[in-house]
Order: sequence, then C-alpha cells, then structure tokens
Amino acid sequence: MKHETAGDPIKGLKWTRRTTGKIAAELGKLGINVSPNTVGRLLKQLGFSLRVNHKKRSFGSGPDRDEQFLYIADQREKFAGADNPIVSVDTKKKELVGNFKNPGAAWSKEPVVVKDHDFRSEADGIAVPYAIYDVQANRGAVYVGKSSDTAEFAVDSIERWWRKQGSRSYPNANHLLILADGGGSNGPRNRAWKVNLQEKLCDRHGLTVTVCHYPTGASKWNPVEHRLLSEISKNWAGQPLESFDTVLNYIRTTTTATGLTVTASLMRKTYSPGVTVSDEDMSALSIHPHKIQSARNYTLLPR
Repeated sequence: MKHETAGDPIKGLKWTRRTTGKIAAELGKLGINVSPNTVGRLLKQLGFSLRVNHKKRSFGSGPDRDEQFLYIADQREKFAGADNPIVSVDTKKKELVGNFKNPGAAWSKEPVVVKDHDFRSEADGIAVPYAIYDVQANRGAVYVGKSSDTAEFAVDSIERWWRKQGSRSYPNANHLLILADGGGSNGPRNRAWKVNLQEKLCDRHGLTVTVCHYPTGASKWNPVEHRLLSEISKNWAGQPLESFDTVLNYIRTTTTATGLTVTASLMRKTYSPGVTVSDEDMSALSIHPHKIQSARNYTLLPR
C-alpha cells in the first residue's frame, strides 16, 4: 500500500487507488485470506475513505485576467447608463429527451421509474438550449434547438430574441452589448459567429453590436450561468425530460425570489457543424477591435 496511498495533509484522510478486491487478492498471495468486504472494513479503521476527484488544482490567473474583468465591468456601466441592452449568452448542456434519469432529487411519494441506460439511440431527440439573459431586466429567453450547437444557431437565437423581445423592451436602443464565454459556438475565434452577427443582427436590424468575452476558464462569472441556467437545472432536477414540450414547460416555469421570468421557444431548423468561413468573408466585416484585449473585445457596425 506504500506507493498506492494518497492523503489530505490537513484533515488526515487517506485513500488508495486499488480496489478492495485487488487488495484481497494481493493479501491472498501472502497467505492472508480475507474477503473484499473485510478489506474495506479494515481500510476504514486505518483512516482510508472512498474519495472522488476534486477540481481544485488551478493553472493560475493569466496576466490579463483582471484587466478583462475590469473592462467588462466598465462596459456594463456605460451601456446601463445609456439605457442600452446588455445580454449574457451561453449554451446549456445538451439534454437527452425521453424517459431518462435527470440528476437531482424531487419531493415525491414514489420514485420516478426511468430507463436503466441513457442510450442516444433510444432518445426522442437531443435538446440544445441556448440561453439569453437580459442583465438589466432580469429576464431570460431560451431557444431550444434539435440539432447542433453552431454559431449560426447561437446568432439565430439572439436575432430572434432581439426581434421578439429586445427591440420592444429597448425601442430607442441601437447598440447591444453581448457578454459571452471564451469558446464554443459564440467563442472569439469562431469566424462563423462574427459573420452571422454582422449579417443577421447588424446589417438586418441596423444594430451596432459590441461583444466582450470572459477569459478562458471564467464562464462561472458569466451572469447567464448563475442567474439563469443554474435556476433551470434546479427547476427540473430529478424529473425526466420526456418530451420537448416538457423541456419548454420546465424552462418557462423557472422563477426566482428576485423576480426572474423566462420564455422558451423551439428552434426547428437543422444546423450543420463545420461551416467554413473564408478570409474574404472576414475581410468584408465591419468589425472594430477595441484597444484593450482586441481578441476578446470588438464592435460590429451595420454596413
């Protein structure tokens, strides 16, 4: 056990990567015949415990991490002061639609019986929820796709939000601030994300769009994560998402004590990943990088 043991220097807990069965087999070779259950009991007496991995080891903060957080805070103050809309966006984890186990617990007299395996082939589909959180109004809009999480899907969701809700809530606004993560369908390196923003938001609606991306590994500070997506997860915790209507209903009924309201819509269009954007398409954009961290902060103007 000498080289198979790890421990917590503060709490004194110890753990081993070997299973009780393997330890029992090794002891058997030494003439000590015990069962795996006995091994488990003896390990507990010696201070061992079953442990899981803990995500606590950090690679540290980048030299420009704080600068980006301060810049985002400054942009938010400026947009709010001018009564221009600020939205925080992200894609929630894809969900199997059908009688499958959903993590969490819910009050019930009897447990809900679900399938014993989560096979995609047995699902009615895969829900891809793209969330848009209006920071100033404390309102959420979630567009549930049925295919792939692509840049076109992300921008179509934002365009639909602006057309149905944003332009009505901010009738005098011509400038939109989008807070996004540092990767995925709305990442700063995603060319299709910028091209679709230009064509479907800026050009189509005469809207100026500024995008600020959070640093890598900092998505938990994106407001949509802790003010909207986490609340949706709580609302459907322990309940199987048996149909797309069920998914939409749980999203629409998500509320908080602070007054959060959420709308939900189904996006029936099929989105294909792997769309290539040429250098020519990129050069045609009316994009203006900011002086501070230009890769993460930029503004697109109507052409």
